[in-house]
Amino acid sequence: MFLLRDDISEITRILNDDGIICYPTDTIWGIGCDATNEVAIARVTTLKGRAPEKGYIILVDSLEMLKKYVPKLHPRLETLLAYHQRPLTVIYDKTDGLPASIKAPDGSVGIRIVHDEFCQALIAQLGRPLLSTSANIHGQRFPPTYGAISSDILTNVDYVVKHRQDDKEPHEPSSIARLDRHMELEFVRE
Repeated sequence: MFLLRDDISEITRILNDDGIICYPTDTIWGIGCDATNEVAIARVTTLKGRAPEKGYIILVDSLEMLKKYVPKLHPRLETLLAYHQRPLTVIYDKTDGLPASIKAPDGSVGIRIVHDEFCQALIAQLGRPLLSTSANIHGQRFPPTYGAISSDILTNVDYVVKHRQDDKEPHEPSSIARLDRHMELEFVRE
């Protein structure tokens, strides 16, 4: 179990102190921080070498947490997310309580309910969403396994999660979808 190797309370303390982490999500390895902490978000943006206006994906631990940030969740999406078991990031046009620095220029935000046990436990302990971006420098290929993460990333985060470092199975990013103007699910990335 991951708790034998990673102290969730210690990671939460780091995140509460403007820290950034490298961690496995339910898809690929990511760089993350408290998605409501502007200082930490700026640190992630600098480490990635990424344009600040690009927007980020955030991770929540449950449908209930999602509803805190997406107050007008369409019933069709709510049903889909309640039963969907594969990683699916949904782009929401309107959110509450999230800083502008994680939003795309049009104000939208990609949010995913994680299924990974470690991520769920960490987000639940933090009590807020995690920002998630692939653990690579902007413009480079995402790392499909822990072993593919650049030392530039690993040496510039405050904590590297031990959970799933030994996993050799390559992972892919999640699918990304949004509701179109007809309230139909449209895939942006499959």
